[in-house]
Amino acid sequence: MKGIIGRKVGMTQIFDEEGRLIPVTVIEAGPCWVVQVRSKEKDGYEAVQLGFQEVKKEKNIKKPVIGIFKKAGIPACRFLREFRMTGLNVGDKVTVDVFLKGDVVSITGISKGKGFQGVMKRHRFAGGPDTHGSMFNRAPGSIGASSYPSRVWKGLGMAGHMGNERVTIKNLTIVDVVPEQNLLLIKGAVPGGENGILQIWKV
Repeated sequence: MKGIIGRKVGMTQIFDEEGRLIPVTVIEAGPCWVVQVRSKEKDGYEAVQLGFQEVKKEKNIKKPVIGIFKKAGIPACRFLREFRMTGLNVGDKVTVDVFLKGDVVSITGISKGKGFQGVMKRHRFAGGPDTHGSMFNRAPGSIGASSYPSRVWKGLGMAGHMGNERVTIKNLTIVDVVPEQNLLLIKGAVPGGENGILQIWKV
């Protein structure tokens, strides 16, 4: 498995060799530091903890966390994420070079928060007629039965908080890699808004 932490820069579009327009997401991926290594003997599983984006002021980090970075001999990082990778040691640097043009990756991020939304936007309900005096327009409609089960079923689609959830999108293609600027160009959209932190990984 190959993985790296990145920051969503935004979206743009490029043209391929055949002149076709491709919408791409630009991601600033890495460089990341290996902060800790998990082992089966000590932790019960194998993984590495990567750190991304150096912190400008150490006073903004808790002292026990600063100790971890000093022990590893690396600069303090703002974001920490774990990847099920092996073969790396504490203090190693992971760059965008681990990926190649044409690789198929999965990307995990936090989706955009939409606040409190109704059933039509949140669950794509059809709603009712808009005209002829209809009082049933954007309402959810009936939500439960009468005598049995005399309650509302769990998981029923209703109005509520939408977005701001951990989302993973699989099978995204890397259109280009720009090592000089630590950039990945991913075909299509990825979760979250600009400056959102992403985990990019390939099994």
